[in-house]
Amino acid sequence: MTAVYGRIGWVKAFRRSWGTFTRSCRLPSERRRWATELESIDMSSGQKITSVLKETRMFEPPAEFSRSAHVKSMEEYQKLWDFAKDHPEEFWEKEAKEHLTWFEPFDKVLEWNPPHAKWFLGGKINASYNCLDRHVKTWRKNKAAILWEGEPGDTRVLTYGDLHREVCKFSNAMKKLGIVKGDRVTIYMPMVPELVIAVLACARIGAAHSVVFGGFSSEALSDRNNDAQSKMVITADGGWRRGKIVPLKDNVDASLTKSPTVKSTIVLRRTGQKISMQPGRDHWWHELTSFASADCPAEPMDSEDPLFLLYTSGSTGKPKGILHTTAGYLLGAALSSKYVFDYKEEDTYWCTADVGWVTGHSYIVYGPLANGVTQVMYEGAPNWPDEGRFWQIVEKYGVTTLYTAPTAIRAFMKWGEQWPRKYDLSTLRLLGTVGEPINPEAWMWYREIIGGSRCPIVDTWWQTETGSMMITPIPGATPTTPGTATRPFFGIVPEVVDGSGNPVGDNEGGLLVISKPWPSMLRTIWGDDERFQKQYWSQIPGKYFTGDGARRDEHGNFWILGRVDDVINVSGHRLSTMEVESALVSHPDVAEAAVVGRPDELKGEGITCFVTLEGGKHPNEELRKALAHHVVQQIGALARPDEIRFTDALPKTRSGKIMRRLLRDVAAGRQSSGDTSTLEDLSVLAKLQDGKED
Repeated sequence: MTAVYGRIGWVKAFRRSWGTFTRSCRLPSERRRWATELESIDMSSGQKITSVLKETRMFEPPAEFSRSAHVKSMEEYQKLWDFAKDHPEEFWEKEAKEHLTWFEPFDKVLEWNPPHAKWFLGGKINASYNCLDRHVKTWRKNKAAILWEGEPGDTRVLTYGDLHREVCKFSNAMKKLGIVKGDRVTIYMPMVPELVIAVLACARIGAAHSVVFGGFSSEALSDRNNDAQSKMVITADGGWRRGKIVPLKDNVDASLTKSPTVKSTIVLRRTGQKISMQPGRDHWWHELTSFASADCPAEPMDSEDPLFLLYTSGSTGKPKGILHTTAGYLLGAALSSKYVFDYKEEDTYWCTADVGWVTGHSYIVYGPLANGVTQVMYEGAPNWPDEGRFWQIVEKYGVTTLYTAPTAIRAFMKWGEQWPRKYDLSTLRLLGTVGEPINPEAWMWYREIIGGSRCPIVDTWWQTETGSMMITPIPGATPTTPGTATRPFFGIVPEVVDGSGNPVGDNEGGLLVISKPWPSMLRTIWGDDERFQKQYWSQIPGKYFTGDGARRDEHGNFWILGRVDDVINVSGHRLSTMEVESALVSHPDVAEAAVVGRPDELKGEGITCFVTLEGGKHPNEELRKALAHHVVQQIGALARPDEIRFTDALPKTRSGKIMRRLLRDVAAGRQSSGDTSTLEDLSVLAKLQDGKED
């Protein structure tokens, strides 16, 4: 899952991702058995992109896993995928009727006027009802829905019955404050059960929620409030992060000086510090709900009524609100959850994401709860109070399915395998990754150290815009290879094409597009349909342009090469920055690297490398020359860096992704423009702009 940032056009192409290896996240050399080969990627205009990596290891699903899986073989997968491709409306009609509960049946599956789609027309449905009510009418009423662990160690268990009651009470509290169907509500909270309750309460009464990650600044919050024209903000006094309080209510107060449409706030008491409460505007959660009725019928929603807005950052400086509607999105989240995580009633599932990101929307809230799953929810950091916290939680709750990010996996590797080895991880039966393509070394470490070489890995590719998984293994069926997301999900038809939209051959790189509509696709950018059409549908007319580069191998597996913003044109050669990063981090002194282009009068673009060294290593001119030589040895003279800059940190988002857009500005010697609200530490950027090295 990646988000599309700014410039489209293949001439920008192929960024980062699984080339951002951390040298400290390395397996012993005997485990690094990947072949390297040079590939020329001809994009119809004669320009080429060079790719150097190819992984050849393959792992079949464990026979024991396959025997009880929802999809048991590649033959079964292929039959389902072919049927969905050839008879899409029949396929989606069947799945919508089987996996969702409708108040009124739909009378038409799809109305497709590219790039605008309407799914399940005439149907009436409610996402909150599908996540709660239909379960509380069965034995699942007393089944645990959320096993919550706070960072300080406090815990709670909410059954489906508990969750239903609290959602109804909070829905009535919101209605009492004037929230009605069609309103937008901003949610800015820590990872506590009330965050899920607030999301489902909005869905229950027909108010579109806009969840803003709790790490965002007040300025970012006000921008999102204003774009959505939110009527209410739901927040908490604070949240815990690495033993410190994140002052959420203070940030809300600052944002509301610039958010004229917000009329009221609801505040959860979490951390207990003193905060300012403005009479008439601010309301305590516990006071509103203490006498609220637990009876709140779910509002019948049209299939295409808005469910939520989720804002992603853009290079223009204006965050874009991705709009997802009710029925199609819910079906995508529910169906992919069932098949990719192969849910069983006895499973204890844990997605380590924050609900502030789309992963948390689809695979903490809507997908798992629509399937009646028991899941773990954790408030804090993975290294608090020490680097074993995640593994302590896996052991404590008997987690069977773990879904986390490659960024986190590389951090775990850096901290050392002694931490997971302290805990019993034998309950794990399935591992998943999300957020960016995973490099082969991290994939193998995850498989061997965390999964004990027995757990299939589902490496999932999708986006905020797609709503649900698009390319992913089906764990009981798909042979997996480190570094590839493998095959498309049912009903998803991806293609790799050149700049003119013509399909390229096997093992040839190109642009990744989706050629047919799917139910969970974004409907538009809130308030800016022109931008929606230009950004996603103008590059290859009639097809959704993902913004990623990819190649499809001879086995039918898709390899995501990364964002198409980060190819460097060096003397007419199109060079993937991901490959240069991979070469750098294969050096024993390098922990992490990011590579960008900079203007060069002679070559068009030069190569600038930002390098973070292993602990205890110190930058010097000799090492700089050694790294440049190492890149030439690994790739060739065309990839020789023009500049290597040492830094103790790279500018990253709060979800751990390197912001190469900002590094391009630094390399070019210009002030950074555009949205920086997702940046975790502004001082890192300031230090780079000042030209200071570690």
